[in-house]
Formats: sequence, structure tokens, C-alpha cells
Amino acid sequence: MSTPPATVRLDKWLWAARFYKTRSLATQEIDKGRIQVNGQVAKPSRDLKPGDLVEIRQGPVLRALHVRGVSNARGPAPVAQALYEETPESVARREEAARQRRETPEPALAIEQGRPTKRDRRQLADWDRWSASADPD
Repeated sequence: MSTPPATVRLDKWLWAARFYKTRSLATQEIDKGRIQVNGQVAKPSRDLKPGDLVEIRQGPVLRALHVRGVSNARGPAPVAQALYEETPESVARREEAARQRRETPEPALAIEQGRPTKRDRRQLADWDRWSASADPD
């Protein structure tokens, strides 16, 4: 049985911890500047070690994670969750964002009518065709 590595690349760790489905997706997010390690913008090849603080922006939510372990291989979800510990502030922010998403109304429900019918579109086209300035009266 081989011993686990002391450090691992950031993109590999994000993939192994199941934050992204593929390493290339993790690399893209890192290149966009959405991942920080110990308060600094990181590169995909940055070595992570236990004790590092990783900040991940996923949509409107910023997650702060303490690295607890490193792994080169992607394993089952319980093993992946053991690789990090989310800070209590991060958990509170994430839960608050989820609560706000649940409680805010769906914008599509504010639309009283659906798409215009063929008749409605013809009327709209007629309005565009006849303007007040072109009226000879």
C-alpha cells in the first residue's frame, strides 16, 4: 500500500474532492480567478498541503475550506468530503444564500400573459407600419 502524497496540485485536489467533474473544468475555474489559496489567486499547478485555506466562488456563493487531506485519486463522496472542512462562516453564508433563493419569487411568474398570438403580432406590426408622423391629416 502506497503512502499518500504530502502535497498535490490544486486542480487535482479540486477534482478529487469532487468540486468539479473533471480536472479541465477545475483548471478553467482556476484560470478565471474563482479559486484562491491562502488569500492569493492561484494557478492550477499550485501545490496544496493540509492546513491551507481554499476559497471557491461557486455562483454567488463564496466557500471557504480548510484542507484536511490530499489525494491524487478521485474516490467515493465520503472519502472526498474527508479531504476538507468548510468554515462555519462559509456554511452560514451558503445556507443564507439558499434561503434567499427559496424565498424570492420566480421572475417568470410575474408575466401575466404568455407569448403574443399571431393576431397580437399582426396588431403590433400594424402599429409599427403606421406612425403618427406619416399621417397626412
